[in-house]
Amino acid sequence: MLDGVARKLIDPPLNRAGTMLASRGWQADHVTLAGLGLGLAAAALIWAGLPGIALIPLLASRIADGLDGAVARATAKTDFGGYLDICADFAFYAAIPLAFVLSNPAGNGAAGAFLLACFYINGSTFLGYAILAERAKMQTSSRGAKTLYFTGGLLEGTETIVFFCAICALPHLFNPLAWAFGALCLVTATSRVLLAHHTFRAKDT
Repeated sequence: MLDGVARKLIDPPLNRAGTMLASRGWQADHVTLAGLGLGLAAAALIWAGLPGIALIPLLASRIADGLDGAVARATAKTDFGGYLDICADFAFYAAIPLAFVLSNPAGNGAAGAFLLACFYINGSTFLGYAILAERAKMQTSSRGAKTLYFTGGLLEGTETIVFFCAICALPHLFNPLAWAFGALCLVTATSRVLLAHHTFRAKDT
């Protein structure tokens, strides 16, 4: 829901930084992998019982996630780069809740499992829609220039980052926040299925 607004604010400085990195020989894939490494480091710190400290690499990983696209735009966008980016994003989104479960299986297990299941369901509706949008030659730039077609929704990347920051800053609230965020993920997934029904059923008739 907030990605469109966030992109307008962060794209100009990211594009400048991306151009600078590209001029120094960085490739977008390198930035993507660096961002994934930072995200997994954040997950490791959460698992070790240090969620507050994990905020530092977590936020750095999301900056890298924005920078890789900026570097690609300053050099050359590739299909594999887009594929690697979405794989890294999904790995990061899975690693953070899993780390909370591993840090306290008895206390966080049920809420963490529910959250991961909701992420899985929401992610499948996102990727399925992107595949059909590609087949229909649909395009959008409301979430920035992307390799995949990005559909809007109640919860997007910005909201997920805010949620991750909240559970790191307030780990004792992981359970209620995870149950609530997971439920909102299901709302987002349902709305995307309804949107797909409206969009692609119309194209089939």
